Amino acid sequence: MNVYTPILVLGTIAAAFAIVSVGIATFIGPRRYNRAKLEAYECGIEPLLPAADAEIATGQRFPIKYYLTAMLFIIFDIEIVFLYPWAVSFDSLGLFAMVEMLLFMLTVFVAYAYVWRRGGLSWD
Repeated sequence: MNVYTPILVLGTIAAAFAIVSVGIATFIGPRRYNRAKLEAYECGIEPLLPAADAEIATGQRFPIKYYLTAMLFIIFDIEIVFLYPWAVSFDSLGLFAMVEMLLFMLTVFVAYAYVWRRGGLSWD
């Protein structure tokens, strides 16, 4: 059990931090909401409401282009996370790690080429 004690302590601290943060936010957070705070807003995309629903709508759908861009960023960001440790220990890894990293980079390049060909990187 001594081996798992630090993990248990860290998990307890993390859970306590989460619970205390949510509790404090409910006590000191804003109590009055207005129309501007209830509207959907993301990354400078102003919500455009239809004329008929302008009075009752509080949120709306965002263009799919926004979500595709976010997913592409996550995919290529994860690639960089895998490349850094490999680059740091490149000298001591050997041929097997070189082949594995080339296969990984080839897979990511195929995904990049697919997205490029489908127009996922063009801003319309």
